[in-house]
Amino acid sequence: MGSCVLCEDHGAVRVVALNRPAKRNAIDLELRVVLAQRLEAAMADPQIRAIVLTGHGGTFCAGGDISTMRRQPSEQTVPRAEAAQRVVRAVWTGGKPVIAAVEGFAFGAGTALALACDRIVASNDSVFSTTFTGVGLAGDMGIFASLPARVGAAQARQLMLFPRRLPGEQAYHLGMLDELVEPGHALERAVEEAGSVAEGPPLALAEIKRMLAAWPRDPLAVLEDEVRTQAELFDTEDFEEGVAAFHEHRKPVFRGR
Repeated sequence: MGSCVLCEDHGAVRVVALNRPAKRNAIDLELRVVLAQRLEAAMADPQIRAIVLTGHGGTFCAGGDISTMRRQPSEQTVPRAEAAQRVVRAVWTGGKPVIAAVEGFAFGAGTALALACDRIVASNDSVFSTTFTGVGLAGDMGIFASLPARVGAAQARQLMLFPRRLPGEQAYHLGMLDELVEPGHALERAVEEAGSVAEGPPLALAEIKRMLAAWPRDPLAVLEDEVRTQAELFDTEDFEEGVAAFHEHRKPVFRGR
């Protein structure tokens, strides 16, 4: 168990790759469990500052593995669904930036998995689609939070109720993606960007993720949370280093302390 997800470190960046190329990286139960474990391990590793999530073999993820699905009572399917949500919880609560590198297809759960990330770099020949209703399902892996957050509730409703295949350029213009690159270069670009954000202040980045994960929320509560967060960050070595680097006209070296 474990070969369905490959990991490779590039300095402070860990590339986590779905590895079921014969199934176009479709997500079965094993992949859900192992992917969550690998993401949680990367989040807990003090040597890792950023994560790139991608798919091996030229396809990001074709969605849930329908060949492993059958009608079941809820007491049997809840653990399967919770295993999928564990993956997204790791991305949203882990505190380290996660960049999706998408080539080829990102269908159903593949679209949801990419949308769960903090940034999406995709090739301009990639294709996205929700597809859940094609098998009588509504959607999971956080898509009812991530999709409307990116494209707005009205557009998300159309994409979920009337699923269609979106070429990368169209998905980009809708706001689903953050950057388009030439085919074959999504991983290279994502690793480059992850390396850049990995040089940032880990404590502040974690707080940014935490604050944005709670959106939308009461604006006045946000003000109070910002005061608490800024006050805590003012009393860190990273803040002290950032100020010193500014005055010394050099690049800061943040250590997450």
